[in-house]
Amino acid sequence: MKLIDSIVGQAAGIAAIRRDIHAHPELCFEEVRTADLVAAKLTEWGIPIHRGMGTTGVVGIVKNGSSSRAVGLRADIDALPMQEFNTFPHASRHQGKMHACGHDGHTAMLLAAAQHLAKNRHFDGTVYLIFQPAEEGGGGAREMIRDGLFEQFPMEAVFGMHNWPGLPVGCFAVSEGPVMASSNEFKITIRGKGSHAALPHMGTDPVPIACQMVQAFQTIISRNKKPVDAGVISVTMVHAGEATNVVPDSCELQGTVRTFTLEVLDLIEQRMQAIAENICAAFDAQCEFEFVRNYPPTVNHPAETAFAREVMAGIVGADNVRLQEPTMGAEDFAYMLQARPGAYCFIGNGDGAHREIGHGAGPCTIHNPSYDFNDELIPLGASYWVRLAEAWLARPAR
Repeated sequence: MKLIDSIVGQAAGIAAIRRDIHAHPELCFEEVRTADLVAAKLTEWGIPIHRGMGTTGVVGIVKNGSSSRAVGLRADIDALPMQEFNTFPHASRHQGKMHACGHDGHTAMLLAAAQHLAKNRHFDGTVYLIFQPAEEGGGGAREMIRDGLFEQFPMEAVFGMHNWPGLPVGCFAVSEGPVMASSNEFKITIRGKGSHAALPHMGTDPVPIACQMVQAFQTIISRNKKPVDAGVISVTMVHAGEATNVVPDSCELQGTVRTFTLEVLDLIEQRMQAIAENICAAFDAQCEFEFVRNYPPTVNHPAETAFAREVMAGIVGADNVRLQEPTMGAEDFAYMLQARPGAYCFIGNGDGAHREIGHGAGPCTIHNPSYDFNDELIPLGASYWVRLAEAWLARPAR
């Protein structure tokens, strides 16, 4: 593994910063302390900063030479609204908030790269260090773009990285095309007519209507969508009734839809609405259908993916650069990849054996209360960021 010596030498200090961030998690658009810490470190290292983009975002600007070329590197900084089970010293100090997805580690890896780039400017051009808020449901990437990210900081391409539990430490994974799904939510309210449970003929029971609807939705996946196209409909909440002897007036269904393409998403939304409204009509009930599109699919650009793969291979060897298995999880870096070419990769976080005494009993998977980021990744991830930026700015402009 070809790590950068100066990054390895500073890794312990960056790991301490990572653990401090882990102990003080902040939710979407509330990342004031984290942004202050990031801004202070970048300023300490002589890196000009821009603050407030996307509410709490921070952009560091590392320039060298006379070239107008630029590349962007992005890390997310927010935590999740969940209770941590770990009790080691750097566990969350805030009830109901936890860095359970490793954004503390993503921030640390980009800070480590920033520290090196500030002292070793072996490139001609500009590296933009994007510390993005509100990835966990807030659409912070979208908000930074709306605030002028790519106009104020014009860059040819943008790259993102996420730790991936289960992938061995020392491995990367990247593939072109869709690598993470779109995230969408629906809410369907079936309006029937309540009655005594002993006199069901006096009303219109919304519960069996809801049951038929849930079953019918799965025919969209098995009979309307092409079998080779990925799509998931999950009804995750069913709310109805208050008493065992009362037929309720209404029943509410909520859930999510995930796809890798907008075309499949269009099909699913249209079919769900038609099925919901017509099943209700068949049973003389009313239907209220709501469908909210959150994050689009995360789609890696071919040329940038091949470039990233080449940089990774130069650090860990080609055998340790895996194909990235697409996941139905969602990621708001998708918005950046809609606006600029780039690639989003995974870096192996291991199997959890790195966790210290005091970790929870659960697995070390993301969005799990026993999760913790593997600090061994800091020099590897930072070395990747530096080599990627240097190589990008050294290549001929297209």
